[in-house]
Amino acid sequence: MDDRHTTPTLLAIDDDQDILKVLKANLELHGYKLVTATSLAEARRILETHQPDLIILDLMLPDGDGLEFCCSVKSLHPGLPVIMLTARDKVSDKVVGLELGADDYVVKPFETSELLARIKARLRASPAAPANAVTRAGNLEIDIRNQTVTVDDQEVYLTAKEFQLLACLVENRNNLVTRDELRKRLWSDSKIYSWSRVIDVHIQHLRRKIEKTPSQPRYIVTVPGRGYRFAE
Repeated sequence: MDDRHTTPTLLAIDDDQDILKVLKANLELHGYKLVTATSLAEARRILETHQPDLIILDLMLPDGDGLEFCCSVKSLHPGLPVIMLTARDKVSDKVVGLELGADDYVVKPFETSELLARIKARLRASPAAPANAVTRAGNLEIDIRNQTVTVDDQEVYLTAKEFQLLACLVENRNNLVTRDELRKRLWSDSKIYSWSRVIDVHIQHLRRKIEKTPSQPRYIVTVPGRGYRFAE
């Protein structure tokens, strides 16, 4: 059996050595392997040779912005969960972080038990895809394992959230998925989006990329007043 799945490896990026020591002691006590970095440059070097199962990321680092780093990581590794761990506690900061691809957002000072619960939740939400997880419909091909989408044999770029949204619809193909279900699936802190049109906006962006005529969608069909379904 692959040790990577029996002992998850986490990468914590923070310039506060005391926080890294606390994380290392507590996470390793609960069966995780923790690799640490105190700068984005160090984190990039680690990612060149190792792929962790999850990243814990501070936003304020000495050599750059954690938000930009998150966006970069998600473009290269769309399925890699990122939990932001930061002193920025404004709702607007959370919204920006989650919109840029973070899977969760924890505010310092934090309770270790809460962070552990969120880590477990994100790892459970990112299972390995089956080898044959490829869906074809018309001129569209969606490869869940490799997280790629092609239209007319040409690969199209999707953001991490766009791909997660499409994958969720594909997994429930031909069945209704409500907006509330999509919010809960894509954002663990979905309450901050309960008032917004975030799902509808992502659907619009997705349609522009995969539909021949976005205003008359072939694949992502609206169920008025309820949500969406993927039509094969």
